[in-house]
Amino acid sequence: MTAHIIDGKAFAAGLGDRIAEGAAAFADRTGRAPGLAVVLVGSDPASEIYVRSKGLMARKLGMESFEHTLPAETTQDTLMALIAELNANEAVDGILVQLPLPDHLDSLQVIEAIDPAKDVDGLHPLSAGYLASGLPGLVSCTPLGCLMLLKDQLGSLSGLDAIVVGRSILVGKPMAQLLLAENCTVTMAHSRTADLAEKVGKADIVVAAVGRAEMIKGDWIKDGATVIDVGTSRVIRDGQKYLVGDVDFAAASEKARAITPVPGGVGPMTIMTLMHNTLIAAYRRKNYPVPELGA
Repeated sequence: MTAHIIDGKAFAAGLGDRIAEGAAAFADRTGRAPGLAVVLVGSDPASEIYVRSKGLMARKLGMESFEHTLPAETTQDTLMALIAELNANEAVDGILVQLPLPDHLDSLQVIEAIDPAKDVDGLHPLSAGYLASGLPGLVSCTPLGCLMLLKDQLGSLSGLDAIVVGRSILVGKPMAQLLLAENCTVTMAHSRTADLAEKVGKADIVVAAVGRAEMIKGDWIKDGATVIDVGTSRVIRDGQKYLVGDVDFAAASEKARAITPVPGGVGPMTIMTLMHNTLIAAYRRKNYPVPELGA
């Protein structure tokens, strides 16, 4: 068996087309485009590139982008004042604070200050509570993208056995909740799980988000399973740098039904699901029917 390679870039492009249609319809109805505000504190080069790419994508899809870059020495009070200003700004439908913040700033306090209706990163405790309770809310971008890819490959997930390896609030925990909502039987695992290989080997769906290069071996994978690899690690082999996931891709591809590559699988979905969440937030804040975007 040779696995089908799940093309996250192509799926994200199709989702982007639907988001652009929804943004245009919103602008026609309200006289303004959906608005995304991104806050960056400091001058980390990787974060600067990521923030810039979010702004470019928002504008490409017909949304407004409000980018706020603050110096690294910004105080907690200054940052909190900016969040309050963005909460009150009717042109802003989504707020994302780029993490990690400098060490002297309290990230949790900042996240909790964001209006949950504008929490497009899905990190507010209320957002997590809505997800766990099965109530409408905004969901963390990466696990939402993973779910979209799974449903595109498998259709209904009902009754399937799934394992999520990784327990972060960014990916692992919300991913498990999303799979439960799709009527999967879900095992939450992590780097300290006993008999991890055995547990992975029973799963129809494997979501790897543990953050360890190629920790999940190919012979762990059940024949015909679908594998979503969220991990990204840089490794050096024979003097060359490579980007790899949490799964041994080559070996797993011989057993899986379908698998995401690294790069080119989950990665392209993260920014696009941020745009998805911004559009959903805009519609909900106006009490308009939310367009079908394929989640």
